[in-house]
Amino acid sequence: MHFRSLLAGATALALLATPALSAEYLGGTVMSTDIGGQMVLTDANGMTLYIFDKDEPGVSNCYDSCAANWPPLFADDAAMAEGDFSIVERTDGTKMWAYKSMPLYYWVNDMNPGDTTGDGVGGVWHLAVE
Repeated sequence: MHFRSLLAGATALALLATPALSAEYLGGTVMSTDIGGQMVLTDANGMTLYIFDKDEPGVSNCYDSCAANWPPLFADDAAMAEGDFSIVERTDGTKMWAYKSMPLYYWVNDMNPGDTTGDGVGGVWHLAVE
């Protein structure tokens, strides 16, 4: 009986630790996930997306070493804007997704779904919140 109680408790904790998905966008490319009480944009695998204060609406200013640390959420050539999501053409000819005109990025140091270690980096990187 004691083992079953432990197993039930562990299962309940695992469910609480798992981010709850509330919405799916762009055919599942982007999700809105409850992380710590905030609705944060993630990719379909639960990896957190960020915005950069030095970007301008519709313009990415993150290249070279910046883009190595903050990889863009790339869009394929057939991608089309949808709702609050638009496409930004980068100076290197690639395309990336933007939310409310702000380009979306990953943080290289986030290792697991739901990680938010990039929030506040350098005072210019922030969670992409819905």
